[in-house]
Amino acid sequence: MAQLEFVPCNVERLTANIFAMKTRSMRALFALMSIFLAARVFAANPYLDAKDDKPMRADCRGTEWGDEIGEDIPLAARMITTRIAQMPWGAVFKIEFVDLKSRAKQKREIRPQYFITTDERIYLLNEENNEAAAAKLSGMTEPSHFAQSDIRAIVSGKMEFQDGAYATKIDIKGSECTYLSSHDSGHYSKFVWKKGAGLVEYGSNYGAMKDGCRLKRVALKK
Repeated sequence: MAQLEFVPCNVERLTANIFAMKTRSMRALFALMSIFLAARVFAANPYLDAKDDKPMRADCRGTEWGDEIGEDIPLAARMITTRIAQMPWGAVFKIEFVDLKSRAKQKREIRPQYFITTDERIYLLNEENNEAAAAKLSGMTEPSHFAQSDIRAIVSGKMEFQDGAYATKIDIKGSECTYLSSHDSGHYSKFVWKKGAGLVEYGSNYGAMKDGCRLKRVALKK
């Protein structure tokens, strides 16, 4: 019968090796968790989002009209979308229309629009000083209450509500969400958002075609 040969074993060294293997496994697990959590630290809206704070530019084409300039005059502009603040629960974006070109003698100006985004909605930021308001929001760890009348996009379902004399409809078709607010007098404002693209159409009118414009995005530039 063969005799068993016992090999000396360094228990302390073996214990240290096992501990080192467990430590490396835990570090790898924590690293994976950190990557996962970092990706979820900030909320992201599917219709308006950005990887960083660099301005995103896009060419727009459309028409303008008014009592002083006539009807259906071709209008071109460049839209610039910039994230100006980011919070754990959302972000603030500034959308500008610059370099407006038209044959109309009266030069059109479109004031910058500011929007607050969360996972589920886009709200209009409409304060006396929107830049200061955005800076204040950037320091908030929890979102404040936003009025229903400030909603400009939703990520699911549909919405209809009345705000004074204005009737508002927000609905989703495919990858686009359309906001339309109108008044019996003819006033209206329109925003069309597209998933992964941002604002793709903007329209505004005052009175019975007294003054307004419509612009659609035609190309994205970085």
